[in-house]
Amino acid sequence: MLEVTPADIPDVKIITPKKFGDDRGFFSETYSRKAFAEAGLNQVFVQDNHAMSAAKGVVRGLHYQIPPHAQDKLVRVTRGAILDVAVDIRRGSPTFGRHVAAVISAAAWNQILVPVGFAHGYCTLESNTEVIYKVTRFYQPDHERGIRWNDPALGIEWPVSETEAILNDRDRKNPLLAQAAYLFD
Repeated sequence: MLEVTPADIPDVKIITPKKFGDDRGFFSETYSRKAFAEAGLNQVFVQDNHAMSAAKGVVRGLHYQIPPHAQDKLVRVTRGAILDVAVDIRRGSPTFGRHVAAVISAAAWNQILVPVGFAHGYCTLESNTEVIYKVTRFYQPDHERGIRWNDPALGIEWPVSETEAILNDRDRKNPLLAQAAYLFD
């Protein structure tokens, strides 16, 4: 039982699983291959990843893996909140260079499905935010690529300024979209 809503770029989906609560707490089936297939989502996930960001304003991304290890990602937040961003990097797509931004949070109990052909990143909106995401291909460091999180051509309205953002060195040095060595066709 889940609600699937296409984002402004319809290949990106916002997914909200049902949550059943009582005086003990709650229960939720956050992923069911059967329920996803019934909703027309047929990805086969092979790996789960869990990231914790201690501070508000941590930016991770914009990341993607190139073929043959390109990944679909199903992202959810178990504690805190993020502004999640998916950038269309499929050359020839009518939405190439455009992005979807959505608040994904433990409180809203929503998820975002980011398909192959999109660069993905997020910024934490609360301290001690935990993000769990499923991927359809195993992580391959030699196939990982990135685009600069604050590329002005993308027009992403991040909730932090360049001086406030907490990034690792690699993400700070990613190329602009126009300089990226590999994009999807």
